Amino acid sequence: MGKSDSGQGNRGAGLHPLAQLAKETVESYVKYGLVIKPGSLTPEMRERAGVFVSLKKFGALRGCIGTFEPTQDNVAEEIINNAVNSATRDPRFSPVTAAELPDLRYSVDLLSKPEPVEGIDELDPKKYGVIVECGRRRGLLLPDLEGVNSAQEQIEICCHKAGIHPREPVKLYRFEVRRYSAI
Repeated sequence: MGKSDSGQGNRGAGLHPLAQLAKETVESYVKYGLVIKPGSLTPEMRERAGVFVSLKKFGALRGCIGTFEPTQDNVAEEIINNAVNSATRDPRFSPVTAAELPDLRYSVDLLSKPEPVEGIDELDPKKYGVIVECGRRRGLLLPDLEGVNSAQEQIEICCHKAGIHPREPVKLYRFEVRRYSAI
């Protein structure tokens, strides 16, 4: 999978359908407490993949929740589930309020199937996301994130997120994303 940045803004009809679905989901849930049902599905929405939905407000992360691998019947349902969770259940943030909705920007990442790697030399923080695993603990970091410039930084952040001590042995996996953003 390659990365694409298909969104063209948050305020017009130019949103990519995946980013638009995330936006409509969050707005419906925050304003009315309703979980929407997807309408007609684009080819990407019919796929099965792990999906992360990220929310930003004034350029700062406001919520990010996702699935490492598919848990729903299709990408549309993954987006809906993860958009609600990003807006209301990210433990790092309070739930999104209706007053914030005009200021939010949405990003949807579709993950390729994770593949095991033998070492750090097989990672590239601009191209690949990383999963670290130690027993039942797993941490994930998406690729091409601002301020993350090395594979070592990716691994350290993943370990911290998963509660894995830096000296514990980990299994490494990499994945690619197709990113659909509304900036």
